[in-house]
Amino acid sequence: MLSLNTIKPAKGSTKKRKRVGRGNASGHGTTATRGTKGQKSRSGVSRMKLKRLGMKSMIFSTPKSKGFKSSKLKAQVINLVDINKFFKDNEVVSPKSLFKKGLITAPDLRVKILGKGELKIKGLKLEGVEMSETAKKALGSR
Repeated sequence: MLSLNTIKPAKGSTKKRKRVGRGNASGHGTTATRGTKGQKSRSGVSRMKLKRLGMKSMIFSTPKSKGFKSSKLKAQVINLVDINKFFKDNEVVSPKSLFKKGLITAPDLRVKILGKGELKIKGLKLEGVEMSETAKKALGSR
């Protein structure tokens, strides 16, 4: 009859564990496979103690990120060329209108207009938008 106490693993599928430190006749006596001398060969030294001792080398071995990353979010960028494509005369350019037209991803983040291209629209009103120096020159020259 098959029951839990009668089940045995298949022949050759299991190995006996290595019993160290049971005398020289066992083949794993004297140093008990720990090698000779040193902290690791002694009894009473846990792996955690050894890891703590090696913390300094671990800190030095971990890669460090170079440079500086600002926590301030970058402005969303639009060029004058894009404004020409999506806006008409006398329209208001604001973060909300730019978001509605799909030019920016979020209306609550900063928006900056760059001066790539020429502005061909007349009577354009800008609200809540930053501008680069070249964009200011292009708007001032009209």
